[in-house]
Formats: sequence, structure tokens, C-alpha cells
Amino acid sequence: MKLGVVGLPNVGKSTLFNAITKAGAECANYPFCTIEPNVGVVAVPDERLNVLTTLFHSKKTIPAVLEFVDIAGLVKGASKGEGLGNKFLSHIREVDAIVHVVRCFDDANVTHVNDKVDPQGDIDTIDIELQLSDADQVEKRLAKVKNQAKNGDKKFLPEIELLEKLYNGLQSGVSIRDQALTDEEKEYVDGLFLLTSKPVIYVANVGEKDIGKSNKYAEVVKSIAKKTNAEVITLCAKVEEELVGLDDEDRAFFQEDYGITESGLDVLINVGYSTLGLISFLTTGEDETRAWTITKGTKAPQAAGKIHTDFERGFIRAEIVNYKDLVECGSVAAAKEKGLLRSEGKEYVMKDGDVVHFRFNV
Repeated sequence: MKLGVVGLPNVGKSTLFNAITKAGAECANYPFCTIEPNVGVVAVPDERLNVLTTLFHSKKTIPAVLEFVDIAGLVKGASKGEGLGNKFLSHIREVDAIVHVVRCFDDANVTHVNDKVDPQGDIDTIDIELQLSDADQVEKRLAKVKNQAKNGDKKFLPEIELLEKLYNGLQSGVSIRDQALTDEEKEYVDGLFLLTSKPVIYVANVGEKDIGKSNKYAEVVKSIAKKTNAEVITLCAKVEEELVGLDDEDRAFFQEDYGITESGLDVLINVGYSTLGLISFLTTGEDETRAWTITKGTKAPQAAGKIHTDFERGFIRAEIVNYKDLVECGSVAAAKEKGLLRSEGKEYVMKDGDVVHFRFNV
């Protein structure tokens, strides 16, 4: 699963990405991977893993991970190829969600592409470019379907009607994700790989003096996000980059000094995980404690298949205990004695924090 970090030039996008990749590099138990110069893998913070590792004396701890892509800065006219427009749009088409970094700080030493700090204008610029690109894609598809329908075949009429609805919405400045669509229509739209159908997380990048609070610019971002039920995270990318370069003791000291109770980077990673509809089930033992990533709604056999295809093929049952119950009991045996260890079959839908042992035939 990939999250694309986007924004206008000089908004703090690359600074935030640098913080993300530094955090990834420090994940000693998960080999940091830079797939390309602008792609990094980072661990999803999960204190449950540390607790289980201690409880079961695990030799290894392996977290769930997310992939972040630093996408080239966008300028007005990108949908027509301006700047790095074509490259920007092709990269964003490959991600599953968008992290939109918005400048919310004043700094005379950092020029703004439009000569003023304007969160509304910045967000509009990117939204419009993505909408224009999608409108072009939908228009091409519409022309193709209308050509196929020339013989009077009525089976194409519902598709034409939907494409016209999508196109008119985009022309009116409404992104695909904000258009009222049925589940069936959403399934069709997924196959079009449109840019504005992807969920968005806004990052209001504030200055050091506004750490731990909001400002007039960040409030604008929150207002925009509220209208579309999007998530907003307020952080200072510059400070986040500095913090990840410190050891645990120094980081704790500076966080206290800044009044930060939780890393903005950790919040972003966790929000990104949930925005993508992901959850983790856990396995633990002497060899390793590990978080496995699945999508919400995944059933037990398919979850088992994440570990090994043989587990899914020969699935018998899943022996599951809730994480909190396991920790309170202190062992699987104690949880079993109290009737807290459950045996679940093929129709069981996995829940976040399930600690599981799969039984299967080879």
C-alpha cells in the first residue's frame, strides 16, 4: 500500500518525506528499503508489539509497514504538462491515498510559488489540476463507449449515464471521491484509476512557534477537510525531521520542551494506515512477534494466506485471543483456562489486534 506525498513547491513536502525516510532507516528490526530515490518504507508504530515481545521473549520484532512516495512538486497547468506535470500525474496514479502537505507558516526566507501563504488557493490549485486530468480521462472513455453504442445497443446506456455524471461533476469542481455514488458505481469507478477518487489526508505544516496548536492557516485547512470528511494532521515538518535524528532520550527531552505528547509523524503513519482501510493481526512466540497487514473485512483463511499460501490452502481453524485479554492473562495457556482463547472457522472476519495461531493441513 502506497501513500503519495504531494504539494506545491516550498510547502515542506520534501522536509516531511525526509523525516519519514529517516524514521524508516531507524527501524532496526525491519530492513529499511529505498525502492527508488523518492520511495521509502516506514514501520507503523504499534506498542502492542513491544509488549508481546517482552511477554514472550521474542528474538525478533517485525512491525507492519507503509510505503511513502515523494511526488514531484506540482504547479498550475500540470494537467496540461506544465512543469513536471506528466510525471507528477503518472506517479500519483500509482498510489492508494494522497498526503497533501499545505504550507501554514510565514517565512520571508522561503518563497511561495504564488508569493503569499494561501492554504485555500494551494489546495484549489492541486484539486483543479487533478480534476482536469480526470475529466480528460473520463471524456476519452465516454467517447469510446458512445462509439460502441452507435449500433443502438442499450447495454451501454447505464455506463454512458454514469460517465456523463462523473464528467459533469468534475467540470463543476467536485472530485470523484465527493460525488454521490452507489457501491456498484464505485466499483466501476475503481477500474478507471482516477486521481480524485483517492482518499486525501491533509498535513497542515506549521512553524515552530505553532507546534502543538493551530493557527489561522491551519484552521482554513481544517475547514476545507471538514466539508469532505478528510483527515487533518497539524505538525511542523522541520521539527519532525530534527526529532527523528535524535536518540530516544534526547527525543523525549525535546518533545517535552516543545510540548509534543505524540510524534506528528507517528500520527500521520497511523492515520494513513487506517485511511487505507488496513488493520493488523498479530502472531507471537519465542522466535518472533509480528504484525501482519490485512484490509478490514478479511476472513481468517485469507489472513492465514498472508503468512503462507499453504496456510490458506489447508486452513482448518484459527485459534484467537484478544490482545488485551492475552496481556492481562500473561500467557496463552492462562487465557485458554479462562475461556478467552477462541476457535474460529472459515467465515470469521479478522479484527485489529487479534493474536492468532493458524491450524492447517499441509
